[in-house]
Amino acid sequence: MGKTILTILGVVLAVWLVITVIGAIFSMLKFFFFIGLVAVAVVLAVTAVSKMSKSR
Repeated sequence: MGKTILTILGVVLAVWLVITVIGAIFSMLKFFFFIGLVAVAVVLAVTAVSKMSKSR
């Protein structure tokens, strides 16, 4: 009986660990995506400002 309970606990902990790791990976990818969007916006803004100053 004790072995069965420990096996069930082990499976539950393994599933919890997998779900936690997947959540952390998705969270990290979301963070990197937003950082990438900010970087693209900064590059576009700097490019636009530099092209405006050259045309004058």
